[in-house]
Amino acid sequence: MKHNELAVTLAGPKQTLTLKNPIMTASGTFGYGTEFARFGDLTSLGGIIVKGISLKPRHGNPCPRIAETPCGMLNSIGLQNDGLEVFRTQKLPNLPWKEVPIIVNMYATSAEEFGILAAELNAMEGVAALEVNISCPNVKEGGSIFGADPAQAAKVTRAVRNNAPNKPVIVKLSPNVTSIADIARSVEDAGADCISCINTLLGMSVDLRSRRPRLANIVGGLSGPCIKPVALCCVWQVANAVNIPVIGIGGISTAEDVLEFLLVGASAVEIGTANFMRPDAAFHIVEELPRAMEKYGIRHLDDIRSMLSLG
Repeated sequence: MKHNELAVTLAGPKQTLTLKNPIMTASGTFGYGTEFARFGDLTSLGGIIVKGISLKPRHGNPCPRIAETPCGMLNSIGLQNDGLEVFRTQKLPNLPWKEVPIIVNMYATSAEEFGILAAELNAMEGVAALEVNISCPNVKEGGSIFGADPAQAAKVTRAVRNNAPNKPVIVKLSPNVTSIADIARSVEDAGADCISCINTLLGMSVDLRSRRPRLANIVGGLSGPCIKPVALCCVWQVANAVNIPVIGIGGISTAEDVLEFLLVGASAVEIGTANFMRPDAAFHIVEELPRAMEKYGIRHLDDIRSMLSLG
């Protein structure tokens, strides 16, 4: 299959992001990227989305902060990261940013702080785009509030858009809302170039023997194959509510899963929890996608995108 038959263009109203294929890695599941280099060719991916970056280093939540669940996992990492300066000086230089788009997932606790972080990243060579995390369910300050309220979501999006005019702005949405379509429309109106969805579902797990929560934070984000039906529904709702590209996330572990997300309206996808099940998952899916397309008679990705038959 020719390279251009897998290429994806995420064209927003302000900026455009071009990918060699629709397979990206989900923030928080792929480290800073270099940790997975021994499992596959990083440059074969459509894009690398690094773990959430904040202005200052974050220690994250106390342990235990990961728990296995049926068909998935809970996490309450709390956006642990080394901060912007370490990313700028020690992480980004080691990534193949000239050959594959490096997308920075960004987190802050106020719209003003998001704007400051966006301005720093806007000036950074090697950063292809920004993914705005307004939807982390296991961080007490800010995340769930921004992602659940259309006005707050728009305020954060506008702050990033105004301070990062040279970078595509992707806004990552939460499923833990009454209407994800309303949130999607609000960030589109505020200047988002693209929407990624979904982030994890809010959940918890308990240990019957100790009679305690399995996570020190009590609640965490549920991810993995168990959330795929929810993710497909949310992507379909968002794709039918906005005119900007949608990136699908949630329970994707095979090339067929990728095609299902494209069928309901996604233009690209992010591989998340599957990276924990097998570290070469994203690379493997890139290799398998052309074969899956051939199996289902799909020559170009546009042949299936948003082609869900409802009749």
